[in-house]
Amino acid sequence: MTRRLRDNVAALLDDRGIDATVDREWARIVIHADDPDRAARVAADAMGVVWARPAVRCAANLDAIEETLAALASDADPVDTYAVRARRAGDADDHPFTSRDIEREGGRAVGVATDATVDLDDPDRTYHVEVRGARAHVTATTYEGPGGLPLGTQEPLVALVSGGHDSPVAAHEVMRRGAPVIPVYVDLGVYGGPDHVARAVATVGRLDRYAPNFDCRLRVVPGGDLAETLIEDVEDTRMLSWRRALLRIAETVAEHEDAAGIVTGEALGQKSSQTAANLTATDAAIDLPVHRPLLTWDKPDILDRARAIGTYEDSSIPVGCERLDPPFPETGATREAVEAAEPADFLDRAAAAVDDLRIVTVDTADADAR
Repeated sequence: MTRRLRDNVAALLDDRGIDATVDREWARIVIHADDPDRAARVAADAMGVVWARPAVRCAANLDAIEETLAALASDADPVDTYAVRARRAGDADDHPFTSRDIEREGGRAVGVATDATVDLDDPDRTYHVEVRGARAHVTATTYEGPGGLPLGTQEPLVALVSGGHDSPVAAHEVMRRGAPVIPVYVDLGVYGGPDHVARAVATVGRLDRYAPNFDCRLRVVPGGDLAETLIEDVEDTRMLSWRRALLRIAETVAEHEDAAGIVTGEALGQKSSQTAANLTATDAAIDLPVHRPLLTWDKPDILDRARAIGTYEDSSIPVGCERLDPPFPETGATREAVEAAEPADFLDRAAAAVDDLRIVTVDTADADAR
Protein backbone atom coordinates (compact mmCIF):
# COMPACT_ATOMS: atom_id res chain seq x y z
CA MET A 1 0.00 0.00 0.00
CA THR A 2 2.80 2.44 0.75
CA ARG A 3 4.40 1.71 -2.62
CA ARG A 4 1.09 2.33 -4.34
CA LEU A 5 0.59 5.54 -2.37
CA ARG A 6 4.08 6.73 -3.29
CA ASP A 7 3.36 6.11 -6.98
CA ASN A 8 -0.02 7.85 -6.80
CA VAL A 9 1.43 10.91 -5.08
CA ALA A 10 4.22 11.08 -7.66
CA ALA A 11 1.63 10.89 -10.47
CA LEU A 12 -0.43 13.71 -8.93
CA LEU A 13 2.62 15.95 -8.58
CA ASP A 14 3.67 15.27 -12.15
CA ASP A 15 0.14 15.91 -13.44
CA ARG A 16 0.03 19.28 -11.65
CA GLY A 17 3.43 20.28 -13.05
CA ILE A 18 5.41 20.03 -9.80
CA ASP A 19 9.01 18.90 -10.11
CA ALA A 20 9.61 16.63 -7.13
CA THR A 21 10.95 13.29 -5.99
CA VAL A 22 8.86 11.03 -3.80
CA ASP A 23 10.43 8.56 -1.37
CA ARG A 24 9.33 6.21 1.35
CA GLU A 25 11.10 6.93 4.62
CA TRP A 26 10.11 5.04 7.75
CA ALA A 27 6.32 4.78 7.59
CA ARG A 28 6.08 8.11 5.76
CA ILE A 29 5.90 9.33 2.19
CA VAL A 30 8.49 12.11 1.90
CA ILE A 31 8.42 14.61 -0.98
CA HIS A 32 11.45 16.68 -1.93
CA ALA A 33 10.32 19.75 -3.89
CA ASP A 34 11.31 23.35 -4.51
CA ASP A 35 7.82 24.47 -3.46
CA PRO A 36 7.01 22.34 -0.39
CA ASP A 37 3.75 24.14 0.36
CA ARG A 38 2.26 23.55 -3.08
CA ALA A 39 3.55 19.97 -3.11
CA ALA A 40 1.85 19.33 0.23
CA ARG A 41 -1.45 20.77 -1.01
CA VAL A 42 -1.36 18.51 -4.05
CA ALA A 43 -0.31 15.44 -2.05
CA ALA A 44 -3.33 16.02 0.19
CA ASP A 45 -5.53 15.14 -2.82
CA ALA A 46 -4.23 11.55 -2.91
CA MET A 47 -6.58 8.86 -1.65
CA GLY A 48 -5.07 7.30 1.46
CA VAL A 49 -3.40 10.51 2.66
CA VAL A 50 -4.67 11.63 6.07
CA TRP A 51 -2.58 14.80 6.13
CA ALA A 52 0.31 16.44 4.30
CA ARG A 53 2.66 19.01 5.83
CA PRO A 54 5.30 21.23 4.24
CA ALA A 55 8.28 20.64 6.52
CA VAL A 56 11.67 22.11 7.34
CA ARG A 57 14.32 19.51 8.07
CA CYS A 58 16.87 20.14 10.79
CA ALA A 59 19.26 18.28 13.07
CA ALA A 60 17.68 16.14 15.77
CA ASN A 61 18.76 18.23 18.75
CA LEU A 62 16.78 20.62 20.91
CA ASP A 63 18.73 23.74 19.91
CA ALA A 64 18.14 23.17 16.19
CA ILE A 65 14.47 22.32 16.72
CA GLU A 66 13.87 25.42 18.85
CA GLU A 67 15.62 27.61 16.29
CA THR A 68 13.57 26.14 13.45
CA LEU A 69 10.29 26.55 15.32
CA ALA A 70 11.09 30.17 16.13
CA ALA A 71 11.92 30.88 12.48
CA LEU A 72 8.70 29.26 11.24
CA ALA A 73 6.64 31.19 13.79
CA SER A 74 8.27 34.48 12.84
CA ASP A 75 7.62 33.96 9.13
CA ALA A 76 4.02 32.74 9.49
CA ASP A 77 0.94 34.94 9.67
CA PRO A 78 0.34 35.99 13.28
CA VAL A 79 -2.14 34.03 15.41
CA ASP A 80 -3.41 34.50 18.93
CA THR A 81 -2.85 30.98 20.23
CA TYR A 82 -0.65 28.01 19.40
CA ALA A 83 0.48 24.55 20.50
CA VAL A 84 3.51 22.38 19.76
CA ARG A 85 3.03 18.65 19.26
CA ALA A 86 6.01 16.33 19.04
CA ARG A 87 6.72 12.70 18.18
CA ARG A 88 10.07 11.05 18.76
CA ALA A 89 10.59 7.61 17.28
CA GLY A 90 13.29 5.13 18.20
CA ASP A 91 14.86 3.75 21.35
CA ALA A 92 14.80 5.86 24.48
CA ASP A 93 18.59 6.34 24.38
CA ASP A 94 18.62 7.53 20.73
CA HIS A 95 18.07 11.13 21.86
CA PRO A 96 18.87 12.90 25.15
CA PHE A 97 15.36 14.42 25.27
CA THR A 98 11.74 13.33 25.19
CA SER A 99 8.75 14.39 23.12
CA ARG A 100 7.55 16.34 26.15
CA ASP A 101 10.88 18.20 26.26
CA ILE A 102 10.41 19.20 22.60
CA GLU A 103 6.90 20.47 23.27
CA ARG A 104 7.93 22.42 26.35
CA GLU A 105 11.16 23.96 25.04
CA GLY A 106 9.87 24.37 21.48
CA GLY A 107 6.71 26.01 22.79
CA ARG A 108 8.81 28.45 24.76
CA ALA A 109 10.80 29.30 21.61
CA VAL A 110 7.60 30.04 19.66
CA GLY A 111 6.30 32.22 22.49
CA VAL A 112 9.49 34.28 22.53
CA ALA A 113 9.35 34.75 18.76
CA THR A 114 5.68 35.82 18.71
CA ASP A 115 3.04 37.46 20.89
CA ALA A 116 0.88 34.34 20.82
CA THR A 117 -0.12 32.37 23.91
CA VAL A 118 -0.24 28.62 24.43
CA ASP A 119 -3.61 26.88 24.04
CA LEU A 120 -3.36 23.10 24.13
CA ASP A 121 -7.09 22.54 23.68
CA ASP A 122 -8.06 24.63 20.64
CA PRO A 123 -5.04 26.47 19.23
CA ASP A 124 -5.19 28.72 16.18
CA ARG A 125 -2.03 27.02 14.90
CA THR A 126 -0.39 23.72 15.77
CA TYR A 127 3.31 23.22 15.13
CA HIS A 128 4.38 19.61 14.60
CA VAL A 129 7.81 18.15 15.22
CA GLU A 130 8.73 14.60 14.23
CA VAL A 131 12.14 13.25 15.22
CA ARG A 132 13.61 10.08 13.77
CA GLY A 133 17.29 9.19 13.89
CA ALA A 134 19.54 12.18 13.20
CA ARG A 135 16.82 14.31 11.59
CA ALA A 136 13.79 16.27 12.67
CA HIS A 137 10.94 17.56 10.51
CA VAL A 138 9.28 20.76 11.75
CA THR A 139 5.99 22.02 10.32
CA ALA A 140 3.60 24.90 10.88
CA THR A 141 0.87 23.96 8.36
CA THR A 142 -1.28 20.88 7.91
CA TYR A 143 -3.41 20.09 4.86
CA GLU A 144 -6.09 17.51 5.53
CA GLY A 145 -6.34 14.65 3.06
CA PRO A 146 -9.26 12.35 2.22
CA GLY A 147 -7.94 9.39 4.24
CA GLY A 148 -9.11 5.97 3.18
CA LEU A 149 -6.90 3.66 1.12
CA PRO A 150 -4.51 4.32 -1.77
CA LEU A 151 -6.25 4.25 -5.13
CA GLY A 152 -5.56 0.97 -6.89
CA THR A 153 -5.47 -1.24 -3.79
CA GLN A 154 -9.00 -2.48 -4.60
CA GLU A 155 -10.46 -3.83 -7.82
CA PRO A 156 -12.02 -1.29 -10.21
CA LEU A 157 -15.75 -0.52 -10.18
CA VAL A 158 -18.01 0.82 -12.91
CA ALA A 159 -19.49 4.11 -11.74
CA LEU A 160 -22.83 5.11 -13.23
CA VAL A 161 -22.71 8.90 -13.49
CA SER A 162 -25.62 11.13 -14.36
CA GLY A 163 -23.85 14.45 -14.00
CA GLY A 164 -25.96 15.24 -10.92
CA HIS A 165 -24.59 15.77 -7.44
CA ASP A 166 -24.96 12.26 -6.08
CA SER A 167 -23.14 10.01 -8.53
CA PRO A 168 -19.76 11.82 -8.57
CA VAL A 169 -19.76 11.92 -4.78
CA ALA A 170 -20.46 8.18 -4.69
CA ALA A 171 -17.65 7.57 -7.19
CA HIS A 172 -15.29 9.67 -5.07
CA GLU A 173 -16.23 7.67 -1.98
CA VAL A 174 -15.25 4.32 -3.50
CA MET A 175 -12.10 5.90 -4.93
CA ARG A 176 -11.33 6.94 -1.36
CA ARG A 177 -11.56 3.30 -0.38
CA GLY A 178 -8.99 2.34 -3.02
CA ALA A 179 -11.19 1.34 -5.99
CA PRO A 180 -10.48 3.00 -9.37
CA VAL A 181 -13.69 3.90 -11.19
CA ILE A 182 -14.71 3.41 -14.80
CA PRO A 183 -17.29 6.17 -15.35
CA VAL A 184 -20.30 5.35 -17.55
CA TYR A 185 -22.94 7.82 -18.68
CA VAL A 186 -26.04 6.68 -20.57
CA ASP A 187 -27.10 9.36 -23.03
CA LEU A 188 -30.86 9.95 -23.10
CA GLY A 189 -30.66 11.49 -26.56
CA VAL A 190 -33.61 13.79 -27.23
CA TYR A 191 -35.08 12.89 -23.83
CA GLY A 192 -32.25 14.51 -21.91
CA GLY A 193 -31.43 18.14 -21.33
CA PRO A 194 -29.18 19.85 -23.92
CA ASP A 195 -26.26 20.02 -21.48
CA HIS A 196 -26.66 16.53 -20.05
CA VAL A 197 -23.52 15.03 -21.57
CA ALA A 198 -21.49 18.20 -21.00
CA ARG A 199 -22.38 18.09 -17.30
CA ALA A 200 -21.31 14.46 -16.99
CA VAL A 201 -18.04 15.20 -18.79
CA ALA A 202 -17.31 18.14 -16.50
CA THR A 203 -17.93 16.23 -13.28
CA VAL A 204 -15.86 13.26 -14.44
CA GLY A 205 -13.09 15.72 -15.27
CA ARG A 206 -13.04 16.73 -11.61
CA LEU A 207 -12.77 13.11 -10.52
CA ASP A 208 -10.01 12.48 -13.04
CA ARG A 209 -7.81 15.03 -11.31
CA TYR A 210 -7.61 12.65 -8.34
CA ALA A 211 -6.51 9.73 -10.53
CA PRO A 212 -4.12 10.86 -13.29
CA ASN A 213 -2.41 7.45 -13.45
CA PHE A 214 -5.70 5.55 -13.91
CA ASP A 215 -8.08 5.35 -16.87
CA CYS A 216 -10.91 7.60 -15.74
CA ARG A 217 -12.17 8.43 -19.23
CA LEU A 218 -15.93 8.76 -19.53
CA ARG A 219 -17.72 5.96 -21.39
CA VAL A 220 -20.88 7.23 -23.10
CA VAL A 221 -23.52 4.68 -24.09
CA PRO A 222 -26.53 5.68 -26.28
CA GLY A 223 -29.82 5.19 -24.47
CA GLY A 224 -32.31 7.34 -26.37
CA ASP A 225 -34.01 4.36 -28.06
CA LEU A 226 -34.37 2.59 -24.71
CA ALA A 227 -35.94 5.70 -23.18
CA GLU A 228 -38.37 5.99 -26.10
CA THR A 229 -39.45 2.37 -25.65
CA LEU A 230 -40.21 2.97 -21.98
CA ILE A 231 -42.19 6.13 -22.66
CA GLU A 232 -44.29 4.33 -25.24
CA ASP A 233 -44.78 0.97 -23.51
CA VAL A 234 -44.33 1.27 -19.71
CA GLU A 235 -46.29 3.30 -17.19
CA ASP A 236 -45.86 3.29 -13.38
CA THR A 237 -42.68 1.17 -13.30
CA ARG A 238 -40.96 3.12 -16.08
CA MET A 239 -38.17 4.57 -13.93
CA LEU A 240 -37.46 1.17 -12.41
CA SER A 241 -37.01 -0.34 -15.85
CA TRP A 242 -34.72 2.56 -16.71
CA ARG A 243 -32.63 1.85 -13.61
CA ARG A 244 -32.51 -1.82 -14.57
CA ALA A 245 -31.30 -0.86 -18.05
CA LEU A 246 -28.58 1.33 -16.53
CA LEU A 247 -27.42 -1.53 -14.33
CA ARG A 248 -27.40 -4.00 -17.24
CA ILE A 249 -25.33 -1.53 -19.29
CA ALA A 250 -22.91 -1.04 -16.38
CA GLU A 251 -22.60 -4.78 -15.88
CA THR A 252 -21.79 -5.27 -19.56
CA VAL A 253 -19.09 -2.61 -19.37
CA ALA A 254 -17.77 -4.23 -16.20
CA GLU A 255 -17.41 -7.55 -18.01
CA HIS A 256 -15.37 -5.86 -20.72
CA GLU A 257 -13.20 -3.96 -18.23
CA ASP A 258 -12.76 -6.74 -15.61
CA ALA A 259 -14.46 -4.59 -12.97
CA ALA A 260 -15.66 -6.17 -9.74
CA GLY A 261 -18.95 -4.33 -9.31
CA ILE A 262 -21.03 -1.22 -9.88
CA VAL A 263 -21.36 1.96 -7.85
CA THR A 264 -24.31 4.35 -7.96
CA GLY A 265 -25.28 7.53 -6.13
CA GLU A 266 -28.60 6.18 -4.90
CA ALA A 267 -29.74 6.95 -1.36
CA LEU A 268 -32.49 5.05 0.42
CA GLY A 269 -35.85 6.77 -0.03
CA GLN A 270 -34.43 9.83 -1.79
CA LYS A 271 -36.50 9.22 -4.93
CA SER A 272 -39.46 7.04 -5.81
CA SER A 273 -37.14 4.60 -7.58
CA GLN A 274 -34.94 4.33 -4.49
CA THR A 275 -37.27 2.81 -1.93
CA ALA A 276 -36.12 -0.41 -0.32
CA ALA A 277 -38.58 -2.45 -2.39
CA ASN A 278 -37.66 -0.75 -5.64
CA LEU A 279 -33.92 -1.17 -5.10
CA THR A 280 -34.53 -4.89 -4.66
CA ALA A 281 -36.46 -5.00 -7.94
CA THR A 282 -33.79 -3.10 -9.88
CA ASP A 283 -30.83 -5.04 -8.48
CA ALA A 284 -32.42 -8.27 -9.68
CA ALA A 285 -31.56 -7.28 -13.26
CA ILE A 286 -27.85 -8.11 -12.82
CA ASP A 287 -25.51 -10.51 -11.04
CA LEU A 288 -22.72 -8.12 -10.02
CA PRO A 289 -22.96 -6.36 -6.65
CA VAL A 290 -24.25 -2.77 -6.62
CA HIS A 291 -22.36 -0.55 -4.16
CA ARG A 292 -24.23 2.46 -2.80
CA PRO A 293 -21.88 4.41 -0.54
CA LEU A 294 -24.48 7.18 -0.10
CA LEU A 295 -27.27 4.81 0.92
CA THR A 296 -27.96 6.54 4.26
CA TRP A 297 -26.66 10.04 3.48
CA ASP A 298 -28.89 13.10 3.69
CA LYS A 299 -28.91 15.47 0.73
CA PRO A 300 -27.20 18.37 2.57
CA ASP A 301 -24.29 16.05 3.42
CA ILE A 302 -23.99 14.99 -0.22
CA LEU A 303 -23.95 18.62 -1.36
CA ASP A 304 -21.31 19.51 1.23
CA ARG A 305 -19.09 16.71 -0.04
CA ALA A 306 -19.69 17.76 -3.66
CA ARG A 307 -18.44 21.24 -2.78
CA ALA A 308 -15.40 19.80 -1.02
CA ILE A 309 -14.33 17.60 -3.96
CA GLY A 310 -15.06 20.26 -6.58
CA THR A 311 -18.01 18.71 -8.45
CA TYR A 312 -20.80 20.89 -7.05
CA GLU A 313 -20.68 23.73 -9.58
CA ASP A 314 -20.59 21.51 -12.65
CA SER A 315 -23.36 19.29 -11.26
CA SER A 316 -25.57 22.34 -10.70
CA ILE A 317 -25.97 23.04 -14.43
CA PRO A 318 -29.77 22.84 -14.94
CA VAL A 319 -30.69 19.78 -17.01
CA GLY A 320 -33.27 17.09 -16.64
CA CYS A 321 -34.77 13.81 -17.72
CA GLU A 322 -38.25 14.65 -16.43
CA ARG A 323 -39.82 13.40 -19.66
CA LEU A 324 -39.09 9.87 -18.46
CA ASP A 325 -40.95 10.31 -15.18
CA PRO A 326 -44.40 8.64 -15.14
CA PRO A 327 -47.34 10.59 -13.64
CA PHE A 328 -47.70 8.10 -10.79
CA PRO A 329 -44.38 6.32 -10.13
CA GLU A 330 -44.45 2.98 -8.36
CA THR A 331 -42.82 3.06 -4.91
CA GLY A 332 -43.31 -0.54 -3.80
CA ALA A 333 -42.67 -2.66 -6.86
CA THR A 334 -41.85 -6.33 -7.04
CA ARG A 335 -39.39 -7.84 -9.45
CA GLU A 336 -42.18 -9.82 -11.09
CA ALA A 337 -44.31 -6.72 -11.69
CA VAL A 338 -41.42 -4.76 -13.21
CA GLU A 339 -40.42 -7.63 -15.48
CA ALA A 340 -44.00 -8.16 -16.60
CA ALA A 341 -44.29 -4.49 -17.67
CA GLU A 342 -41.01 -4.48 -19.63
CA PRO A 343 -40.71 -5.49 -23.29
CA ALA A 344 -39.31 -9.02 -23.38
CA ASP A 345 -36.01 -8.06 -24.99
CA PHE A 346 -35.52 -4.77 -23.14
CA LEU A 347 -32.50 -5.72 -20.99
CA ASP A 348 -30.86 -7.53 -23.89
CA ARG A 349 -31.16 -4.33 -25.90
CA ALA A 350 -29.61 -2.41 -23.02
CA ALA A 351 -26.61 -4.75 -23.00
CA ALA A 352 -26.30 -4.49 -26.78
CA ALA A 353 -26.17 -0.68 -26.56
CA VAL A 354 -22.66 -1.04 -25.15
CA ASP A 355 -21.54 -2.07 -28.65
CA ASP A 356 -21.93 1.61 -29.60
CA LEU A 357 -20.06 2.93 -26.58
CA ARG A 358 -17.78 5.89 -27.20
CA ILE A 359 -15.00 7.09 -24.95
CA VAL A 360 -14.69 10.80 -24.14
CA THR A 361 -11.23 11.99 -23.23
CA VAL A 362 -11.76 14.40 -20.36
CA ASP A 363 -9.80 17.65 -20.53
CA THR A 364 -8.77 18.54 -17.00
CA ALA A 365 -6.60 21.50 -17.95
CA ASP A 366 -9.14 24.03 -16.73
CA ALA A 367 -10.06 22.16 -13.53
CA ASP A 368 -8.94 23.98 -10.44
CA ALA A 369 -6.20 22.45 -8.33
CA ARG A 370 -6.60 22.29 -4.57
